[in-house]
Amino acid sequence: MVFDTALGEFGIGWTEAGIARVQLPGMEHAALLQRLNRGGAQAGEPTRGVDAAIDRIEDYAAGEAVDFADIPLDLSGISDFNRRAYALLLGVGWGETTTYGALAREMGDVTLSRAVGAAMGANPIPLIIPCHRVLASDGKPGGFSAPGGAESKLRMLELEGVSVGTPAGQMTFGF
Repeated sequence: MVFDTALGEFGIGWTEAGIARVQLPGMEHAALLQRLNRGGAQAGEPTRGVDAAIDRIEDYAAGEAVDFADIPLDLSGISDFNRRAYALLLGVGWGETTTYGALAREMGDVTLSRAVGAAMGANPIPLIIPCHRVLASDGKPGGFSAPGGAESKLRMLELEGVSVGTPAGQMTFGF
């Protein structure tokens, strides 16, 4: 299903278990539909739960603080590692950020930072699983696989009141 918001056209896919896909704005309509319907997905009538998720996405796009943590998700076919990373990330709320390294440490090994980054890049439900809130250790945005790349990530964080770029404490010293 495709729907309009203040940020542009989003796509959402679901199963009986919950939300399975979110496609962020930035693609042409036909490309958005093609990406959303990959793997044989078919359009259907949204349930009340899906309608509630759409309402929250619309509210988010309008700049309202939204919590997606209680939305049922369908993570079937997702590796255990990625599921663990996503579960931790669901605890990072509106206007908050974390780093790839911090998530890796929470998973038990800071050397997993690249693997955490790969999990974020493979996130099938961006925004609801807020991979845009994960930054590089130097406070820079790092990568973002959604349309628009890191610029989209920065716009989403700005919407949440997060200023990205200069590591905390350095603004005082002017470098």
